[in-house]
Amino acid sequence: MTSLPNYYASLLKLCCESNNHIQAKRIHCIILKSLKQVDTFVFNNLVSAYAKFKQLAYARRVFDQIPQPNLFSWNAILSAYSKAGQLFDMQHIFRRMPYRDGVTWNAIISGHANYGSPFDAVQMYKHMLLDCDLGPNRITFSTLLIVSSCCRMVNFGKQIHGQIIKFGFNHYVFVGSPLVDMYAKAGLVEYAKLVFDEINDRNLVMYNTMITGFFRCNKIEDAKLLFREMPEKDSISWTIMVAGFMQNGLNKEAVTAFREMCLQGSPLDQYTFGSALTACGSLSALKLGKQIHGYVIRSDHMNNVFVGSALVDMYCKCRNVRCAEEVLKRMKNKNVVSWTALLVGYGQNGLSEEAVRIFGDMQRNGVSPDDCTLGSVISSCANLASVEEGAQFHCQAIATGLISFITVSNAIVTLYGKCGSMEDSLKLFNEMDVKDEVSWTALVSGYAQFGKAIETIELFERMLREGLRPDGVTFIGVISACSRAGLVEKGCQYYQSMVEEHGITPVDDHYTCMIDLFSRAGKLREAEDFIKQMPHQPDVIGWATLLSSCRVHGNMEIGKWAAESLLELDPQHPASYVLLCSIYASKKKWEDVADLRRRMRGLRVRKDPGCSWIKYKNKVHIFSADDKSNPYSDQIYAELEKLNQKMSEAGFVPDTSSVLHDVEERDKIQMLSYHSEKLAIAFGLIFVPSELPIKVVKNLRVCADCHTATKYISKITGREILVRDSVRFHKYKDGVCSCGDFW
Repeated sequence: MTSLPNYYASLLKLCCESNNHIQAKRIHCIILKSLKQVDTFVFNNLVSAYAKFKQLAYARRVFDQIPQPNLFSWNAILSAYSKAGQLFDMQHIFRRMPYRDGVTWNAIISGHANYGSPFDAVQMYKHMLLDCDLGPNRITFSTLLIVSSCCRMVNFGKQIHGQIIKFGFNHYVFVGSPLVDMYAKAGLVEYAKLVFDEINDRNLVMYNTMITGFFRCNKIEDAKLLFREMPEKDSISWTIMVAGFMQNGLNKEAVTAFREMCLQGSPLDQYTFGSALTACGSLSALKLGKQIHGYVIRSDHMNNVFVGSALVDMYCKCRNVRCAEEVLKRMKNKNVVSWTALLVGYGQNGLSEEAVRIFGDMQRNGVSPDDCTLGSVISSCANLASVEEGAQFHCQAIATGLISFITVSNAIVTLYGKCGSMEDSLKLFNEMDVKDEVSWTALVSGYAQFGKAIETIELFERMLREGLRPDGVTFIGVISACSRAGLVEKGCQYYQSMVEEHGITPVDDHYTCMIDLFSRAGKLREAEDFIKQMPHQPDVIGWATLLSSCRVHGNMEIGKWAAESLLELDPQHPASYVLLCSIYASKKKWEDVADLRRRMRGLRVRKDPGCSWIKYKNKVHIFSADDKSNPYSDQIYAELEKLNQKMSEAGFVPDTSSVLHDVEERDKIQMLSYHSEKLAIAFGLIFVPSELPIKVVKNLRVCADCHTATKYISKITGREILVRDSVRFHKYKDGVCSCGDFW
């Protein structure tokens, strides 16, 4: 017949298995009423039960009532504190214990490993070896290997491996899996494979661990081979393959593995869907992504925030941001990752204004931004040249402490650089405690865009002296700076250094920079030779760059070659027609101009209309040439008339070379007088306070006439004028432009 204490112990065990803490308290009451004297065995079961339910106050109260606690009693309350992360109470109990065994030491080591310092866990293990006659067991070794793995303590991990062999645990799967994981995470996949091969009785966990190790170390073929050799595969095995392929950039293989997994009927979880959707996004495989979306709905994973965020990201990368926003709207559970996925997606698709709007929606929904969110919305402000909004986010970064994240600081450095505030950009850069390659590149690119070639080169050389490795974007900045300053030989040296010393493979942007370097300086034959030596033809921007310089230097022969090549690449691209028209017009070949215009009309090719905009009192005012739609048009045109008179008196002569019409010189001057940027500047002179600079953004490159005119306006009015065109910033002050008239 079962004794009463054993009966109560069985009941408490059933309560733990069914997670019924209320019933356990009732049994506790019955025990106190029915037993005159509660023995240590029953007390121990009560302590364990309350510890299981994480009701540590009850567990401690029961423990304190034990007249003579035994080792099990002490270990029960110690383990409870250890698992809950209450290290102070854990240490207090540990110091009071009259004696200890392996369970005691495992609990204390585990507590420090999971909730405290891993180094304290290591120290406790060393004390254990001196104090405990029984020595460490498999739980001890497993805990310490996990610590070694997470903290990249490879040498300590090797010492533990030696201890494992010494105590005879080297053939146990329980310690083999964390040992394989530790070596794999340290990049020592050969050691991991040796451990794997030593264990005969391998289970699924160990196979999965080894395959994962082959993937973070890029041993793709080894991972595929071991996967095929597995005696059985579970859903985790398949998910590891899908995720492993995706993380190593093998997105087609990831999609194939996902399909095979579906055919096998293996259960899909959030990680499987997340990896497959990320692969679809990288491949721009919208059709397959939509199919997986349907699978997500059918398998009832839409409420999973991880899967929902992956769907938003997939649609954004497939350039279907409207579907991405619809997914976010329908998600019941949203977090900062979900919102950030859409915000970043809008930014990557050139919808910067939408990105700023989504950021506001996120905050109104009570979601606080993280460093990635804030960095991304600041980047969108930079693309919009909206320094006012960007400055507000800068203040938010300071107030929330997110300014300490390098991603946020880098975004702000870039913001001020793109908005022409190089002083602010440099100030923040100098204040940063930690700088990386991106920080330096942001400043280099800012100076380059501003035409400050000497400062760009000095900063780049300083970056090299600091021991930082420039990337492809950094070289785009420094080579373009050389281009705009006419430093052809210096630019060629940097290009050669990029390829030969830094091992960076040139991409289209680098080739375009080199074409620009030669052609801006009038070295059009050198540009032609460079193009002929390229591994492939230039892209649209590369040909347009050469064609633009042919217009400036009046080279019809190379200009026609560039135009024909550009038309072959993109027959609908308006730049080839417009620039070739300019070359013909400069040579007075009006019949050729007319032929090109007829060809454009036949192909329905339209030149993008030039427009400029200026922000005033949180409203954007947009102007096009000869535009009179603005409510202040009368004032604007009156202001321009006064300016034209003053400029003429100061010696300004309009540059009519860019007018593509065979009309009288007087008519050409009239056409130039009301270009969009001139209207925007006149608006700024009227409404922007005199102590503030006038900031104008233009969608096309500034024409020669407007460039010269704006220099005169800055000198006549004493105002600082910033014009950001499609290529760079122009800062006009006292009749001088920051580009040095080389743009």
